[in-house]
Amino acid sequence: MTFERIPPVRPTRRNVLSGAAAGLATAAASRAAFAASVADPSQAGPLGDVWIGSPQARVRLIEYAAVTCPHCARFHAETWPVIKARWIDAGHVRFALRGYPLNPLDTAGFMVARADGERNYYAVTDLLFERQAAWAFAAKPLDAMRDLMRQAGIGAERFDATLRDQALYYGVRTVHERATSDLGVHSTPTLFVGEDRFEGALGADALSKRIALELERRPG
Repeated sequence: MTFERIPPVRPTRRNVLSGAAAGLATAAASRAAFAASVADPSQAGPLGDVWIGSPQARVRLIEYAAVTCPHCARFHAETWPVIKARWIDAGHVRFALRGYPLNPLDTAGFMVARADGERNYYAVTDLLFERQAAWAFAAKPLDAMRDLMRQAGIGAERFDATLRDQALYYGVRTVHERATSDLGVHSTPTLFVGEDRFEGALGADALSKRIALELERRPG
């Protein structure tokens, strides 16, 4: 088998301009692909958001997280309590946690968190983050999660039945799929302050600065 040698393309003004135009078109198409608003209720999927904070708050803080993500667990242990006390409890910010499963364990965790609708959502997710090291990295993590959920009042039979609930599965996966396709989310944690996206676990001071800037944009 022989291969025909293809001569290299020499850069010319036309080639450079064409390449630049193509790059701009690609960037514009990328921006258009992620033009959806994070505040659009459809982004929360059929299960909807579970909000913390005043409905009259001027700023919305939305987090995409995975319960097996150590960075997310650290955010909820170190940053979240400060943000809640400083901004949410003061009525300036309204918060919602949206599940962004990175693996089947994350999917299971968010399904169990929604087993009672909104009632125990944060109680379960807080417990999963707080005890992450004890279950997510165990030899049999699903069994460890099942044991942990007994503390939240979810027995083994109900736990297993919840994981067979196709409506819950669809609801959790829909949030992930729409975040990826419509908003460009691809890692955890990803935070949206208003419509501004920030990847990684921001510290309390850095996140507070972003919230303060957003409040300046929305005088009330």
